[in-house]
Amino acid sequence: MPRAARVLLPLTLLPVLITACGNEKVVDAPESRRPAPDRAELQARADALGLAPELVHVTESPGFTLVRQSVGVYGGDGFSSVYWSRKRDAQILLLVDRGTMTAENCPKQPVGQGAMGPVTCERDGDAWYRTSGGQHEYAVPEKGHAVRIGGDTAKIGRDVLRAAAEAARRPTSAELAFLLPHPRHEGPVKRGDLPSLGDGAPNNDVGPGG
Repeated sequence: MPRAARVLLPLTLLPVLITACGNEKVVDAPESRRPAPDRAELQARADALGLAPELVHVTESPGFTLVRQSVGVYGGDGFSSVYWSRKRDAQILLLVDRGTMTAENCPKQPVGQGAMGPVTCERDGDAWYRTSGGQHEYAVPEKGHAVRIGGDTAKIGRDVLRAAAEAARRPTSAELAFLLPHPRHEGPVKRGDLPSLGDGAPNNDVGPGG
């Protein structure tokens, strides 16, 4: 399981993004109730981000709202997103990546975005409760991947993380369409100083008066 997230937003940006995008849960957003695009389009959107659609997950936690702009890639083709609570001034980080979590490798894997310090692991049902450097998380091994949900120990209780981990699931097609942005189609920049004929060198002719 890779040790670093490639696309995660700094905590300081989250209040600004929440203000900009409103207070919508993924299951309540109007766009998530529109007819879902076909599977080919959703796959294209996932490919544009570099993530595997089967690793995308959502969760729910009272008082926390999905930050849509936080959706990104974790590790090779895994998934990451952030849920933010303005009242708590805290975030829940959701990470999904290929691999598993066992008694052997649990202490070797960083908690959250890479908290410093030794990692402690405690078995809790089918999941692992993990702590390190002021961060804690629940890691839930599933078939071929692990779902991890964590936050700051000073701001988010263990019971909150456990409930969010239990609520984690694969999104519906409509929710997946809401989560994955449309790929940008950017063509080459057209320069006005390049002639359509000849060797393509810039046209530096001086016009009248110049």
